[in-house]
Amino acid sequence: MSTQHSLIVLARGGYAARGILYLIIGIFALLAAQDSSKPKDSHKSLEALLSQPFGYVLIGIVVAGLLAFAAWRVLQATRDVDHHGNEFKGLVIRAGLLAGGVVNGALAFFALGLLVSGIKSSGGSEGGQTKDLLAHMLSWEHSNLLVYIVALVPLGVGIAHIIKGWKASFEKYFEADEEVMRYVRPVSRFGLIARGVVFIEIALLLIISGSSYKAINPPGMKDALNALQNLPAGGVILMVMALGLIAFSVYSLSEAAWRKINMDVPGVAERH
Repeated sequence: MSTQHSLIVLARGGYAARGILYLIIGIFALLAAQDSSKPKDSHKSLEALLSQPFGYVLIGIVVAGLLAFAAWRVLQATRDVDHHGNEFKGLVIRAGLLAGGVVNGALAFFALGLLVSGIKSSGGSEGGQTKDLLAHMLSWEHSNLLVYIVALVPLGVGIAHIIKGWKASFEKYFEADEEVMRYVRPVSRFGLIARGVVFIEIALLLIISGSSYKAINPPGMKDALNALQNLPAGGVILMVMALGLIAFSVYSLSEAAWRKINMDVPGVAERH
């Protein structure tokens, strides 16, 4: 297998893993709309998945895929395979891709920690909890001011997702005919906008209540979805967001199947 083909498999496997992860989160969030005790965020959803049949196998697949996706994001950012350029806008996009690589890599190691602790506990006592990467960043003394800087990341990601979904600018990266896009387009737009709303809410939670959050427990997707659930008609709103996250998983799986993977990377020879 050529290096180029290996990179393409890496990228597509990464998109598929992200799709599986958001499908899991979306399903648990949908269940949480009816039962508030159900998990909603990626960490708790992965933990709940371990108790299901074949849970270890599925999480193992997700770990491998997330590591592949993190590597692909880093490649997108550092080698500019999508040709965003070196202008300000392009550098901002590439910085966002790099941040996404770091986040997905951290989530993969969290899931790997669950597997290791779960195997050690042999299904009995609960293993040690893996700390969030953000918690480590904010564990220093007098570091609450960093919360407001960190909040810029989910804010930027959320706004970018809403714009991307509204304009359907993702289509230029798809190699699929109109018959396929007729179904993929509306689902992907809904999924991107829903994920954007959740990320913006995370940023707002950080900005508005950042000083009240402890360094070891920064707000995440669970807090954002909980806040939505506590609004009037919160169950309905949470259900819509859950369906949106499931739609985002469909978008990710569509990327795994039809995304245009540019491999015009210096040092990687194309083999026909």
